[in-house]
Amino acid sequence: MKGLKRYLILSAVFLVGYLLAQYYKPKPTNWTPTYLKEDKIPFGNYLLFHEIHDLFPKTELRVTRDPVYNTLRDKKFSSTSYLFIAHKIELDKLDFKELVSFVKEGNNVFIAAFQIGKTLSSTLKLEIGSSFSDFSDEKSTSVNFVNPTLRAEHDYAFGKQIVEQYFNKIDTSRATVLGQNNDGKPNFIKYSFGKGNIYILPNPRLFTNYSLLNPLGAEYAAKALSYLPTSTNLIWDEHNTRGNIDDSAVLRVIFRNESLRWAYYLSLIGLIVFVIFEMKRRQRIIPVIEPLKNSSLDFVKVVGKVYYQQRDNSDIAKKKINYFLEHIRSTYNLKTTTIDKELETALNIRSGVQQETIGLLFNTIEAINANHHVDDAMLINLNKLIERFYKQAQ
Repeated sequence: MKGLKRYLILSAVFLVGYLLAQYYKPKPTNWTPTYLKEDKIPFGNYLLFHEIHDLFPKTELRVTRDPVYNTLRDKKFSSTSYLFIAHKIELDKLDFKELVSFVKEGNNVFIAAFQIGKTLSSTLKLEIGSSFSDFSDEKSTSVNFVNPTLRAEHDYAFGKQIVEQYFNKIDTSRATVLGQNNDGKPNFIKYSFGKGNIYILPNPRLFTNYSLLNPLGAEYAAKALSYLPTSTNLIWDEHNTRGNIDDSAVLRVIFRNESLRWAYYLSLIGLIVFVIFEMKRRQRIIPVIEPLKNSSLDFVKVVGKVYYQQRDNSDIAKKKINYFLEHIRSTYNLKTTTIDKELETALNIRSGVQQETIGLLFNTIEAINANHHVDDAMLINLNKLIERFYKQAQ
């Protein structure tokens, strides 16, 4: 008993020492794009939120975590701007209808997001593309304004995939192009509804701390936001970055604060040590309980035998291909409608898998899709190439 107690005390001391060492060691830069107003990390929005009154000095700022419909319904707004800066903006039909009514009354909306959701894309006939540059590139795509008054003598160039997004497709009969990249593709547009406008820019990182600390980045952001007229009120959206207010808010605050998070961990460790000591004092003989039989394994074997007896290699191959393409869409956010060299290059960049492996895999998929009969060798080769892809993926 004394030996065990000594061992537990030494283990606890070692663990506390390790945690303290981890706490005080130099912290690597956090490149997570949060777009939160209190985050001082590169892709947070601390600077913009605290400098917003310099851009709009007579404007009253209001932060909302409610959906657009809940924020705007049954309310009368005038001289108001609605600002969205997030990785993805998700509006349903009710949200969009309420937003358009809000704009028609003479208010304005500014959206900066990599993804704008199905409702906005289909209604405004928009499609966003990307140039797929490396995150480590210091200078990649550059952008500028169309308006001669705002247009800079030299394009604004940024690294870290700041301005890689652009509009592949816009409704030219309704959209006004306000900015474009060095390839001439629009990256900043305006849609007018009634007395107001909706401004859309697919590069939210232009408004983060990383960009605003660069004088050129601060200049670009100020010029882009200058399209919003002087207004009485500004609504800052947090629904698309933080979500609705819920019961997990307390834990979220704890885990976002470094000191509170470590205090929470140390409290848990202390509780675990206490429980171990109490269990040792009062522990009774625990009866041996036979583990439940794993019926799932039997089920898998039965399904495998059925497929083996049917010998439908074509069906198995198509299922494996469909699962693999779904993995590409969900993991790397790439379209797989057409399997071509462009997709091969984009997948190589995003996944880190060797170009040769992707090429062989895509050739095999095309061969299987072109043949009604798939022999054992072809199916085995497909499986090996897919397994090789998963092993090489970052």
